[in-house]
Amino acid sequence: MSTNTIRSYRDTYRLLLVYCKIHRDISVDRISLAILTDTLVLGFLDWLQEERRCSVATRNQRLAAIHALFRYVQLEEPVFLESCQKVLAIPFKKQQKPAVRHLTPDALRLILEQPDRNTLDGRRDLSILSVLYDTGARVQELVDLRVRDIRLDEPPIVSLTGKGRKTRHVPLMHNTAALLTHYIRENGLDRAASPDTSLFVNRQGGRFTRAGIAYILRKYAERARNASPIIPNAITPHVLRHTKAMHLYQAGVALVYIRDLLGHVDISTTDIYARADTEMKRKALEAAYPEMPAATLPDWNLNQDLLSWLKRF
Repeated sequence: MSTNTIRSYRDTYRLLLVYCKIHRDISVDRISLAILTDTLVLGFLDWLQEERRCSVATRNQRLAAIHALFRYVQLEEPVFLESCQKVLAIPFKKQQKPAVRHLTPDALRLILEQPDRNTLDGRRDLSILSVLYDTGARVQELVDLRVRDIRLDEPPIVSLTGKGRKTRHVPLMHNTAALLTHYIRENGLDRAASPDTSLFVNRQGGRFTRAGIAYILRKYAERARNASPIIPNAITPHVLRHTKAMHLYQAGVALVYIRDLLGHVDISTTDIYARADTEMKRKALEAAYPEMPAATLPDWNLNQDLLSWLKRF
């Protein structure tokens, strides 16, 4: 599992112990498999939503971690097989899929114009944002980049390691490759003692965190928003990933290639961009034409002849 998945599991089990102690008056040293019933797990999930105000997505994420634990338990301790099956039968809640949030080309261009190219930090930040968009990388994939993962010879390529420890090779646009070439030389990374040196580092020389990358994007998005209202609120690094995918789809790139670039396992995951683009076109058509008058049609419920015929049918 990835580091983030392990952390998610850890947080779930920690919260489950907190729930047992505070709301079930069960001290941690007294918790056993016999106590962890489906009733307790359902109470824990309700507590997450009602008291902690967690979303349905978070509730489902916690449940997935619990399912993983009980799949393991039923193999190691078959005596608890029935109890495990009851927990594993707890269903995930259905949730409305959020709209794909992405930037227009003009909005993206405005954000990328904000870093000050006359400063060392500004040139670094521009390189970070350009690579984040150009590769469609997840923010953790960007954080994990090392010098060895960049090949600037023709054709320039970056190697990203994503979910399931799977590595994919993503081509770089020449503008992004030029930025990276200058950044690597300016920071002496081409002379790094180890090719495993982190590609992007902060002022203290440490590897960036996901929060650090999000802060950089948020900072320049706020500056761009002050210059133009086309910049939406609450832009996250994942919005740039969606933006890259939408721009590729709107440029006519096949979904199968977008799937490979993003590192999706199933093309049905990538299909959200096709649906989002169709919805955008529908709204544009509705805005382009005047509202049509409602047709005045008779209510079939009042047609007694029709109702009688249906009953005899």
